[in-house]
Amino acid sequence: MADKKLVYVLSDSVGETAELVIKAGLSQFNDGEYQIQRVPYVEDKNTIDEIMQLAREKQGIVGFTLVDPELREYINDQASESGMEAIDIMGPMMNAMKRAFSRSPRLEPGLVHQLDEDYFKRVEAIEFAVKYDDGRDPRGIARADIILIGVSRTSKTPLSQYLAHKRLKVANVPIVPEVDPPEELYEVDPAKCIGLKINSEKLNDIRKERLKALGLGDQASYANLERIHQELEYFDKVVEKIGCDVVDVSYKAVEETANTIMRKIKNKA
Repeated sequence: MADKKLVYVLSDSVGETAELVIKAGLSQFNDGEYQIQRVPYVEDKNTIDEIMQLAREKQGIVGFTLVDPELREYINDQASESGMEAIDIMGPMMNAMKRAFSRSPRLEPGLVHQLDEDYFKRVEAIEFAVKYDDGRDPRGIARADIILIGVSRTSKTPLSQYLAHKRLKVANVPIVPEVDPPEELYEVDPAKCIGLKINSEKLNDIRKERLKALGLGDQASYANLERIHQELEYFDKVVEKIGCDVVDVSYKAVEETANTIMRKIKNKA
């Protein structure tokens, strides 16, 4: 740790922006040989004094995102007097925008993180996906934007969460030969339904790995090819009865499958 460059990141908010910019810059120089210490919610000169003193003692550098012009000037003056490097990330950009827009900035910290309508929609969709995961409550089928249908280990849950982050309400329904699908599945608009198809050999491999992760042998019927064929045949019958689109997830990443699903839904809207 002693060989690593120390960088103090000061912010009047949480400091994520400043840290990301500093990391991007440092990555061009030292292959990650640095240590970042974030100092959020900086509102006074006393805090700045403490950090600048630490930076001087440890021969570190300072990066900061502060909207208050007085505090920005204070850090720059201190750095200049001490011969230190201080990186003003927000100041030059705000000054340029002030000239371009011909008006003064609001000078309110943390505006980018304020809760807005988009945030609430995303949270609502995530909560929806959790509530109606794995066929837990069939009432969610009627309320969902998308209904995912598939046998076990076809990425229904991670897909639901990924799509929820796109503000889509997703319910997913497991297909098991011994259990009749909920009637709601046949009553909803089939354009909202997506069947998740998978190659039997690929599914067998996935299930074997799942059993190993659970500390179980791979001889269970869950990872038996004959059983898997039975499940997939039943799945085919269900999606055929619904009349919905099917996406093959055998060799697709979750992100790729999600993008395919979103394109299908958009084309039908």
